[in-house]
Amino acid sequence: MPEPLADEPVELPLRESERVFDGRVWDIRRDTFELGGRPIVREYVDHPGAVAVLALDDDERVFLIRQYRHPVRTRDWEIPAGLLDVHGEDPLAAAKRELAEEGDLEASEWAVLADFFTSPGGSDEAIRIYLARGLRVMSEAFAREDEEAHMETRWAGLDECVDAVLARRLQNPSLAVGVLAAQAARARGWVTLGEADAAWPGRSTPREEPSRS
Repeated sequence: MPEPLADEPVELPLRESERVFDGRVWDIRRDTFELGGRPIVREYVDHPGAVAVLALDDDERVFLIRQYRHPVRTRDWEIPAGLLDVHGEDPLAAAKRELAEEGDLEASEWAVLADFFTSPGGSDEAIRIYLARGLRVMSEAFAREDEEAHMETRWAGLDECVDAVLARRLQNPSLAVGVLAAQAARARGWVTLGEADAAWPGRSTPREEPSRS
């Protein structure tokens, strides 16, 4: 009987690790490690990690935001998300903060929907997606700036979102992983959901110092 499919965390011998670029939000790190008896050098984005929230209302509609993302020159549809760049902040607390700041929403039910690495060949960024239900609109709206000042919002059916992902019209990774995972979890009676405070072994390593953002 084969073992269940699972990623395997590995700690290879590390000869050297240096931060070669200090960014506003994330850095670039160069590591020299041993694999197969020889040294290998790799540079990658040293990222604080992030959380995202798939907010699902009683009509199975997903709360979406659309904002400009400069690296891909696109105003893409997303689910609320944010960096884990507040020193010592709990991921669930960060998710609640992002839902409030980007959607003016609160939720009475929280669960872990999915964990994933955004680009494991070039970044250590890990994202946890929470499922938020039992939604209500907050009494006061948050002030927004920069890209968030120009956000659009929209409610779209879960199945409509899945269709748009499969048709390649939506390409944001947190949205794509979130809606596909939610559809699969719903088909299984939501038994795959994790506790809101579930352990997160793959979480990005916290920054060595408070955020400079």
